[in-house]
Amino acid sequence: MEVPLTPLEFARRTRRLHGHREGVVDGALRLSYEQFFDRCDRWSAALQGLGVSRGDRVATIAPNTHAQLESFYAVPQAGAVLVPINYRLTPDDFVYIINHSGSTVVCAHSDYLDALDGVRDQLPGVKHFVAFEGAPREGWLGYDEAISAATPDYEPAEISERDLLTINYTSGTTARPKGVMITHRNAYMNTVGTLVHLPIGVGERYLWTLPMFHANGWTYPWTVTAGGGVHVCLPKVEPSEVFRLIREEKVSSLCAAPTVLVSLANASPEARGEVRPGVRVVTAGAAPAAATIERLEGEFGWEVTQVYGLTETAPFITICAPLPEHADLAPADLAVIKARTGVELITSGELRVVDEKGNEVPADGQALGEIVVRGNVVMDGYFEDPEATERAMGDGWFHSGDAAVVHPDGYAEIRDRIKDVIISGGENISSIEVEGTLLRHPAVAEAAIVGLPHEKWGESPHAFVVLREDGEASEAELIAFTRDRLAHFKAPHGVTFVTELPKTATGKIQKFVLRSGAPNVARQ
Repeated sequence: MEVPLTPLEFARRTRRLHGHREGVVDGALRLSYEQFFDRCDRWSAALQGLGVSRGDRVATIAPNTHAQLESFYAVPQAGAVLVPINYRLTPDDFVYIINHSGSTVVCAHSDYLDALDGVRDQLPGVKHFVAFEGAPREGWLGYDEAISAATPDYEPAEISERDLLTINYTSGTTARPKGVMITHRNAYMNTVGTLVHLPIGVGERYLWTLPMFHANGWTYPWTVTAGGGVHVCLPKVEPSEVFRLIREEKVSSLCAAPTVLVSLANASPEARGEVRPGVRVVTAGAAPAAATIERLEGEFGWEVTQVYGLTETAPFITICAPLPEHADLAPADLAVIKARTGVELITSGELRVVDEKGNEVPADGQALGEIVVRGNVVMDGYFEDPEATERAMGDGWFHSGDAAVVHPDGYAEIRDRIKDVIISGGENISSIEVEGTLLRHPAVAEAAIVGLPHEKWGESPHAFVVLREDGEASEAELIAFTRDRLAHFKAPHGVTFVTELPKTATGKIQKFVLRSGAPNVARQ
């Protein structure tokens, strides 16, 4: 007997077994799982009352609140497709994504109502605008009012595991964002794989430091529920608030991009307060520096695990799982291992690192190739973009665009985006390796390495560096620091000190901005 693989199954089980337990914390609001799912059912009924039917798209623009979390259940169980939009984008981006996805309902947090009102005339396909919170205003349906007026008796949709669950739009740093089609099966498999490798137990408390819109919060809206854990919502990431919630809510785990980990590792003693040890941290989005891992584990007593994936892979495809032989390594050496990309999750499918001819590179830690993957977590394609779908996965493998090596123990390690590998005098230079070295300097808070034109070598590495608040370092000092620790050709030929690095809305450094010398790179 077969039943569809869908993350909605986790809701059914947890509601039955743990409905009486606390499930969601959002400021002063505390909901048991039964209360939470009752709200989801009522919102499903309200959506159906608004005319939303099977396959329709419902967009949300909101930070990590209980209303945003409810959307991950209420929308799909009504048969519709959720489109969680990056709230850090511009109103023009909102217009493009809403229109491209064909969303007929748009739900927004109060911070974004004015922005949407300003472009409402450019959204002809939207039938209903819903305000997740705030005082009622003209042209907007109140979310809580709609839930209160509805009954929980929605019409359950007949779901196939190949049905679309969500459409997640990529950052679109150099082109229009693409809509990644994630199926119920994709999300189910990623959730199961996450729980196998990174278990969450009943009553354990998860802090939402990762945006739920970002690749469906790495499927943690369903993963935490599946484990019977508690969702602790956090609308805005501020180090002092993160440390406070970790203490007061007894948080046991969180996910964060490396940029967030850097902000936590570099937080002042006043912002930190008493640091609660034992927090399990999952990081992805870019390779974290070994120095950051070493600090979080050594000073805070946290446990950091790196995973790797893409929005297109639902998202996890590797985890840097520990091996018995790692147990006796010195902290600095262990941090280097933990900064690697890792090995396949049990459920993620097959990963290879291949050269330009499609042949696997030798496992020598040196030969560079592209990560390609196939398996049950790979997207159904790009929404309304068959050409981009064909380019990305037309040969039966999804091509990541990430350049990596494979070590003798089988662990992959990303060295760069293929487009960011620096070729200097015929030598390949990994910007990530050089960045990781710079981040070991006590004065350096953030670093980015890009290739700039060079008369003799074609191009050479150049560093953009953000110093710590109390840090001091000269260009010559940082160049010498890297030359002492790396082959000399890998050391930067120059250093530009900046107040901040340009980043995408999901925290990835925009190296094309640094290469172009754009005026919005603020010098120190």
